[in-house]
Formats: sequence, C-alpha cells, structure tokens
Amino acid sequence: MNYTTADIARITEGTLIGDGDAVVKGANRIEYAQKGEVTFLSNMRYAKFIPLTLATCIIIPKDFPVEENSHCTYIRVEDPYRAFVCVLKEFALPVFKEAFKADSAKIAASAKIAENSYIGENCVIGENCVIGDKVVLKANTVLYDHVFVGAGTLINANVTCYDNTVIGKNCIIHSGAVIGADGFGNLENADGSWEKIPQMGNVVIGNDVEIGANTTIDCATLGSTIIHDGVKLDNLIHIAHNVVVGKNTAMAAQAGISGSTKIGERNRIGGQVGIIGHVEIADDVMIMAQSGVARGIPDSGQYFGSPAIETRTAFRQEAALKQLPDLLKEFRALKNKIELLLKDSEAH
Repeated sequence: MNYTTADIARITEGTLIGDGDAVVKGANRIEYAQKGEVTFLSNMRYAKFIPLTLATCIIIPKDFPVEENSHCTYIRVEDPYRAFVCVLKEFALPVFKEAFKADSAKIAASAKIAENSYIGENCVIGENCVIGDKVVLKANTVLYDHVFVGAGTLINANVTCYDNTVIGKNCIIHSGAVIGADGFGNLENADGSWEKIPQMGNVVIGNDVEIGANTTIDCATLGSTIIHDGVKLDNLIHIAHNVVVGKNTAMAAQAGISGSTKIGERNRIGGQVGIIGHVEIADDVMIMAQSGVARGIPDSGQYFGSPAIETRTAFRQEAALKQLPDLLKEFRALKNKIELLLKDSEAH
C-alpha cells in the first residue's frame, strides 16, 4: 500500500515540512533509503546522512534544524524512533490473511479449532487441543495433547508444544522453539548413576508474549513454568523447570535461567546472562550482558559481573583491576629497594 507524506504525518502525529503529496512506498535506514521511502533520524551520529540520503521523507526530532526547499519532506515529532515504529506497523504484512486448513495437517477428532484459524502444511494437532480465533500455525507445527492456543497467536514453522501447554492471546512463537520439554530433573544414586525424576507439570504463557527462534521453555516438575503477560524472549534462550518470569520482562539471546527461579516484572536481562536456580530477582532489575547471578537480587537497579553486583561497584572494581600490573611493578620496585636497604644496614 502506498502512502503520501501527509499520511505519514497523520500516522506519526507529526508536523509536516515540505510536500505533503509525495508518495511513500516503503521504509529504510537513513544511509540506504531511496526515493519513495521514509526513514528517520534519532541518533545524531547519523545526521551526516541527511544531505546524502535519497529518502522521500525523513522523520526528525522537533528541534532538529532543516533547510527550506530541501530535496525531501520532513516530519517533526517528539520521538522519531517511536514514530518510525508506527510507520513500520503500517507497512508490515498482516499476520492473518484468511482461514485455511491444509489437507496434509493431522488433526485429532477431539481437537476444537476455530473456523477462522490458519493450519499450515503438515501440522499435527493432538487430542483435546483448543485453537482460538485467527490463530496461525505455520507448517510442521506440532501440538501434543491438551494444548490451548489463544486468539490471534502466531506459531511459526517447526515449533513443538508438549502436553498441556497453555498459550495466551496475541503471542508470537518463532521457528524451532520447544515449549514444555522435560526439565533437567535427575536424582543421583549411591553408585553415581542418575535416575530420572518425572516431570509432571506444564508451561503457561500469558498474553502478548514473544518467544524467539530455538528458545526452549521446560515444563515444571510439578505445577507450572510461567511466562507472564508481555514478556519478550530473544532467540536461543533456555528457561528451566518451574521458573516464573514476571510481566513485561525482556531477555536477550543466550540467557539461561535455572530451575525454580522467580524473576520480577520489567526486568531487562542481557545476552549470555546466567542465573542460578532457586533465587528471586526483584522488579525493575537490569542485568548486563555476560553477568552471572549467583544469589538473589532483592533490590531494583543495574547489575554487572560474575558474580553480579551493583554496576557502579563492578565498574570501580574493573578499573582497579586494570591498575594491578602497574601496582605490581611499583610493589616489586619498592620491595627490591627495601631489601637493598636492609642488606646495606646489615653490612654496617
């Protein structure tokens, strides 16, 4: 669908500067944008591209100066990045197009599937599953028995949901994700061998949750592993059994959360963070990338390191560590000087 620059101003609730009739057919980054595309300027490091870009329309901060009779149309807004996201939503292809049920899909007779859902090629839907309105299951999705999928949810290709998984409304689950696999529960015997502990629980996912590609969420040993509303999980994340993740928490790739840990609301967890099991993390905690959390975090704030500590303290420690080589040189020099003085004193 094509838009005019006046349409873009309306969508972003911005102030138009220039030609309101220019046609916009797509969106792009400022350094690559071409004629017919809209872009944005948020980070001033990219301001150098303003005179160079071929974009038809640029969304700019309210206080950014522009030349009159410029080669493109500008739209002034309070927050260019957020405004650009609004534009991207307009250009994005709709998730749901029309109802469809592939002949190759294998669907249990007891499953209840909304007539307006989309069931892709080679999907497998088990006994007593419930699929809500306008759900989209892409090719090769496998739902074990008693799985519930809420209205408007998109499950991409090659996702597997184990028995009794509950998925809320308007979720997005990306390819390769596995929901509800057994948790890592084993009992060590006297002879050093391992005995598997049955994993009897399930996974419950709230509304508006996004789960990245190849992310795994284990079922609970008993009860439920719970991902609350609004949680955003990147690719390649592991959530172990009986974990609870609070509302609107976001995790970057390769984070690993050990069993029975409770994570508060609005946490921000960086890439490759590891959190030990059976601890609690407060609300509004930010844990920086590659940190290791070895004990609970009772207070909101920013944490870094392994073991993770308050960020300002961690950075001071890092700065002190950088000084160690020079301090060691000074120490050795002082030690040698003292030894020489002692020898000289003994000689006299």
